[in-house]
Amino acid sequence: MATHSTAAALKQRHREVRDAQPENWRIRIHRALSWLQRAENETRDEDARFLFLWIALNAAYAHEFGFEQSEREQARQFIDKLVSHDREGRLQQVLFDQFTGPVRTLLANRFVFEPFWRALREHDSSNSWERQFEGARILAMRALMARQTGQVLSIVADRLYVLRNQLMHGGATWNSDANRQQIHDAVTILDALIPTIITLMIEHPDPDLSGITFPMLDLHG
Repeated sequence: MATHSTAAALKQRHREVRDAQPENWRIRIHRALSWLQRAENETRDEDARFLFLWIALNAAYAHEFGFEQSEREQARQFIDKLVSHDREGRLQQVLFDQFTGPVRTLLANRFVFEPFWRALREHDSSNSWERQFEGARILAMRALMARQTGQVLSIVADRLYVLRNQLMHGGATWNSDANRQQIHDAVTILDALIPTIITLMIEHPDPDLSGITFPMLDLHG
């Protein structure tokens, strides 16, 4: 199985090119690398590692939030941009060659499918979520078989977003046996995706004039 770049290696690569990058892009990479490095240092707690990796992903793409654009829409636009730059097929390799097992398992896991939880909250006994889940699973598997990188990556991101919400909003017990499989799959996938995403950002800077949610401040000026 191919290995991916570490945060330390990516930091060194970024130092060589960062002065020529737009400021917002440079800040995003800097912040994402800091959280990736923290995730790499977390070797015992998969819940914590998942959250550190998720923060790294957020740091990479988050823009100024507004009513006109949701976080998921921003993520999808970011994914489309990455795929367009990924001429060497690195994201494809992660999804279809290195980690197709965890990707398939995650896509077949009802506990990261939002309609399942909505049905429980609303006491919906119609089992309509099961039909939605099966339809979504078939579409996801077709995209996986067709090696549609952007489509699969968007679906994976949606599933991971459900897991992120569960943990961040206190909807799960720390180190719970109930969600070990989805946490393990999520960490396995993000461990490879985040370095690949940051690599593409280092190699393909974007003018990115939209601004970032929390600009960097010079507190010593």
